[in-house]
Amino acid sequence: MHINCDCCVTDSSAKFGRRRLLLGAVGVFAATALSNTVARAASPVAKTALAPVEALKLMKEGNENFKNEAPSLSANGRERRLELARGQAPFCVLVGCSDSRVSPEILFGRGLGELFIVRNAGNTVDTAALGSIEYAVGVLGVPLVVVLGHQSCGAVAAAVDVVQKNATFPGVIGEMVQPIVPAVLEAKSQGGDLLEASVRMNARRVAKRLTTQSLVIKDALDTGKVKVVGARYGLSDGHVEWMEDI
Repeated sequence: MHINCDCCVTDSSAKFGRRRLLLGAVGVFAATALSNTVARAASPVAKTALAPVEALKLMKEGNENFKNEAPSLSANGRERRLELARGQAPFCVLVGCSDSRVSPEILFGRGLGELFIVRNAGNTVDTAALGSIEYAVGVLGVPLVVVLGHQSCGAVAAAVDVVQKNATFPGVIGEMVQPIVPAVLEAKSQGGDLLEASVRMNARRVAKRLTTQSLVIKDALDTGKVKVVGARYGLSDGHVEWMEDI
């Protein structure tokens, strides 16, 4: 038979006390973590404070880093995901081609939540695309819109074939390339490599139309809140050529 002595009681009480202390500390840590998470979720995300010229500078620097194979410093980890769960504050709308070789975040070294991207074959702008761009500029306060064409674009090549060979395509592909045809016709009058001239002209024309056909974008332009530029990406050299004189 075991008889409790003072030393046994003291040892047992000490162990119990330490266990309670440990559980209490874990509880405080969990409560603090939960409180911080709730606070982050509840606090709003401020719109970007970048001016249009600053946003364009970041895009140019990002492409230079990509072209020179510099290590990417973009934020894509857990903390960034938690921050973005509260909302988004991108600094650039990028209208680009669906081509698998033209991935905007990679070409410009950007991370999660930095680019608001609209992509389709030929980087054209229809009603859905225009509404998306207007939402980014008018609601999210994005200060820069980039219309990015690229070397050897298949959609532009199809439009060139329509002009030069009266080509036809299955399904609605022909309808998709129709908005590019005016750019090809304009580029044709300038001579030179028609495909590459058409890629540049298409990006330039789309960017120009955004500044004249959208009241949301026009108002932002008039107040200096946004800049719209065209661009052309070279598949072979990784270089982005900028067309700022829209």
